[in-house]
Amino acid sequence: MTKERIILGIDPGTNILGYGVIRVDSRGPHYVTMGVFDLRKIGDPFEKLANINGGIAELIAEHHPSDMAIESPFLGKNAQVILKLGRAQGAAIIAATQAGIAVTEYAPRKAKIAICGNGAASKEQVQVMVEKTLGVKLETKYLDATDALAIALCHYYQLTSPLSSAAPSTSWAKFLEANPDRVKK
Repeated sequence: MTKERIILGIDPGTNILGYGVIRVDSRGPHYVTMGVFDLRKIGDPFEKLANINGGIAELIAEHHPSDMAIESPFLGKNAQVILKLGRAQGAAIIAATQAGIAVTEYAPRKAKIAICGNGAASKEQVQVMVEKTLGVKLETKYLDATDALAIALCHYYQLTSPLSSAAPSTSWAKFLEANPDRVKK
């Protein structure tokens, strides 16, 4: 990657939303900032979404990211949680798209694999690897922000991977057609 980029990573949440910003140049990724939006004192769920949207818009205005990477919601034990996370994600995505910023979504497992090599890594393991990668010491109380930095790093790795430019095959038939030498008869 030769062109400098600023990547904004988002770990969405309606109670705690983590964000992390990295700058990428020819020498690799560099830590810029991270933090959380603590929305626990806001009772109205729609006011929380407005705060997320406005807060992300402020981060965009301050850091001028070229890309936003956001963690996709995942289904846990409670279906209501995925709905709330999806709303928080949507509020952040709208702020980015209104600013003309490319948005890419990553599953939590994919980011953990990219950072730790283990899709089931704990938040603490992710933090340690993010610290080592970026050469910074991070506070444990900001694990949601550390996850956001991991999402930003995952996006950086995706952009710089030689495999990321390969077009994904949409079917086995197309794959076989494009790769006849890989079929054993």
